[in-house]
Amino acid sequence: MKEQPQFQSDYWEKKKYQWQDDSKKPSVYNEILDALDKMEPRKLELDCYDITDELIELLLSKHSDYGPKNIADSPGGAINGLRVRMHDKLARINNIYEYMEDTKGFQPQHESLEDSFKDMANYAIIGLLVLRGKWSN
Repeated sequence: MKEQPQFQSDYWEKKKYQWQDDSKKPSVYNEILDALDKMEPRKLELDCYDITDELIELLLSKHSDYGPKNIADSPGGAINGLRVRMHDKLARINNIYEYMEDTKGFQPQHESLEDSFKDMANYAIIGLLVLRGKWSN
């Protein structure tokens, strides 16, 4: 039997390695990643939660201004209304991005790229709510 590695973490102290043959030996790299996952969330996960919190706050704030009829009563139905809004946002994103590439230092006058992407994400969330029957008529 091979000697067990020594680590400072309690996780490693509790971990028992029985390496009786090399074919069943765990990958130390994978074990380290597993231990890190158990110790604290990764930065990407925390960043995603921060962004989704921002999106939810923005969606609820705008919903209180617009109300559900803004989407539900769209010509052609809610999904069609969302398609039109998302198409407009994507056109705006493309226009701003291309202009920023051509004109260094350009900043949009009324809505940033971040604002446009937040709106797109929230339209997608609303679309899921509509599809699942959870958007008010």
